Amino acid sequence: MTRRTLNRTALALLLSTAIPAAAIADDGDQKLAIGMSTTFTTLDPHEASSAPNNAASRHIFDSLINRGGAAENQPQLATEWKVLDPTHWQFTLREGVKFHDGTAFDAEDVIASLLRARDLPSQSFASYTRNITNVTAPDPFTVVVETSVPDPMILNSLSRIRIISADHAKDGVAEFDDGSAAVGTGPFKFVSYAPGDRLVVERNDDYFAGAADWSDVTLRMIPDDGARLAALLSGDLDLIETLPAEGMERVESSKDYKAIWGQSTRLVFLGMDVSKDQSPFVKAKDGSELDKNPLKDERVRRAMLMAMNRPAIVDRVMQKNGTVADQYVAEGYFGHSDDVKRVDYDPEGAKALLAEAGYPDGFKLTLHGPAGRYVKDSEVLQAIGQMLARIGIDASVEVMPWSMYSDAYSEGQFSVFFASWGVNTGEVSNPAIATVATRNDEKGTGRYNGGGINDTEIDALLDQATSTLEEAEREPLLKQVSDLTFNKLWILPLHYENVVLGARAGIDYTPRGDKYTLAYDVKNAAK
Repeated sequence: MTRRTLNRTALALLLSTAIPAAAIADDGDQKLAIGMSTTFTTLDPHEASSAPNNAASRHIFDSLINRGGAAENQPQLATEWKVLDPTHWQFTLREGVKFHDGTAFDAEDVIASLLRARDLPSQSFASYTRNITNVTAPDPFTVVVETSVPDPMILNSLSRIRIISADHAKDGVAEFDDGSAAVGTGPFKFVSYAPGDRLVVERNDDYFAGAADWSDVTLRMIPDDGARLAALLSGDLDLIETLPAEGMERVESSKDYKAIWGQSTRLVFLGMDVSKDQSPFVKAKDGSELDKNPLKDERVRRAMLMAMNRPAIVDRVMQKNGTVADQYVAEGYFGHSDDVKRVDYDPEGAKALLAEAGYPDGFKLTLHGPAGRYVKDSEVLQAIGQMLARIGIDASVEVMPWSMYSDAYSEGQFSVFFASWGVNTGEVSNPAIATVATRNDEKGTGRYNGGGINDTEIDALLDQATSTLEEAEREPLLKQVSDLTFNKLWILPLHYENVVLGARAGIDYTPRGDKYTLAYDVKNAAK
């Protein structure tokens, strides 16, 4: 055991017997309780990449690069960086930073973290680590990241990887979830974690970027819209995600509460099994097996999208908490293509396409999705099922908790599945690599390609785009990726989510494009 490990172990034992933070809080105004609309599944920051997990881990851990609310790169544990050559980036580390257990941060922790995120069996961060071949340290506060190809997205990728203590690099999910390995450099320190219920943290008064406004923070997981709203109005919560529309008038008409609005870059879509010859949840109308998988036919996929009245879904089901989408990114973002053809609502045209594809009487399928993960996800799925029925596709809906659903859809267990990707890079390569590139664990592509898409033209364009540093050369390649993905309808685009939070009057917060709710950025207006 190293001296460093001994010191950390001793301090951890001391902290385990300390008085809980809540019992010694200076005053009630320093406590903050946030109602999260979705459930995070682990505090291991490298095990499972999802927006809820990544947002939760950000309270305890930092990254080399901080991704700002408008997707800008900011210094964090790295103070500056430069390109040494097309495949080597050098990062200067921040000196004087301490982990929560009092030990010093240095290059050893960066190396351990980046390689752990790259090499964990879950491969959940493969889309970010896939090009990293080596990480070295010329000195304790300089790190060189070597990539297999020129990687124009390396800064964004490194912003996603949390830096843990090297002493805990071999620990697993259990050690992070019980707090023994949840030792970061971030703005808050671990106090307790009850999976599926809440995370409690206390302020890191020595945080290098300045102490947060709140001495104690509780992140409560409350997927049910009504329960979350009731907890805000009863005073149990100070801020809630995804303010339900049915509570909007009450919140906005009260002097004690307010709604906070913002625009996200999260695309919600339907993924489909386009790889299997017989898909497990697609059957003939009588329940028998079909000779072939209809989802492999572009005409069927197009008919399904034509059957969906997406403006009505956004307006009525989501109660205006979204914007109809046709591709990964909206106009003005890097890789948006004007050549993607918009698919309008046309149920009669959809019926004709189904007949042309050999399904004049339709077929039956099951739509799978999560409950409480996305805005009105269950309700949106039910509406889609009803719309598909009008063109002859008998669609049943099955929803399940996010913790059960997330791995199943990404592993390709469903025929048609409700999915989403927060396009936090503001460009096309990141979502495309994860959701439509052919799954290749060695290359780190297609980790969330649950439909088994295998389009060699898309793969070749992404390989070229992600090794091209010049933006003027890269953007046309990404526009072609958008064209192929959405003109072939490998996935069916539904909408971009809006950001609407509810808060008590004394809270100030600027919503982020990635929809993360970070307690460090929540301000106490009364101070």
